[in-house]
Amino acid sequence: MTRPPLPHDFQRPVPAFTATSDAVTEGAALSPLQTYEGGNVSPQLGWSGFPSGTRSFAVTCFDPDAPTGSGWWHWVLFDLPADVTELPTGAGSGGFPGLPAGAIHGRNDYGTRDFGGAAPPPGHGPHRYVFTVHALGVEKLGLDADTSAAAISGTLGHFALGRATICATYENR
Repeated sequence: MTRPPLPHDFQRPVPAFTATSDAVTEGAALSPLQTYEGGNVSPQLGWSGFPSGTRSFAVTCFDPDAPTGSGWWHWVLFDLPADVTELPTGAGSGGFPGLPAGAIHGRNDYGTRDFGGAAPPPGHGPHRYVFTVHALGVEKLGLDADTSAAAISGTLGHFALGRATICATYENR
């Protein structure tokens, strides 16, 4: 079976920079906290080495393996100020501790404006969860929280100066 492409595969290429996390490891399984049943707690994320000229950031989490034909958006956060280089655990969930002023949560595919954890169908096999930090050449995207995740993704692709990703997995056996 061929794996579905990642959303960035359809966008123009941009330089990579570094994303790190104390909760998400490249190629490893997500913690139960980052699952729908385990609490929907957004992971800590940090980033460095982004291109000069970065004026804001966005953070997304996407599951390209969801059986929807279009994947599943778990997290869409944008208009993060350019001086922010880390989000603490939980910044995208609950009371949004540590979420920078002015940042906007777009609606994820659960229909909520926050981080929605992994919840692949039981027995569907392992899914990939692509956490991406987008370095953008604009301070504000000019979008609001009701803009669809797909439209936000397209806009991020247009304004991206660079991307950093961490891809983890989760399987609901």
